[in-house]
Amino acid sequence: MRVDDAGFSAEPRVVTGLSRRETEVMELIANGHSNGEIARHLFLSEKTVKNHVNRIYAKLGVDSRVTAIDVWLEQVSRDTPH
Repeated sequence: MRVDDAGFSAEPRVVTGLSRRETEVMELIANGHSNGEIARHLFLSEKTVKNHVNRIYAKLGVDSRVTAIDVWLEQVSRDTPH
């Protein structure tokens, strides 16, 4: 996966249950980006990013960024061929 100088991935990983856009948002969250940074990078409003984050939380069954990152990283490592 390529990551640019700002830490944004050029090719999001696919995680079961998340849409492509949700996966892009989740990857940026996992890299420590704020909703505002994500919005600017993806050319979205911050409200749209918040909506994506809420859907991600619901799909992952979590209620915080930290827990979402933990669950997401576990799924990515499980779904990535070794």
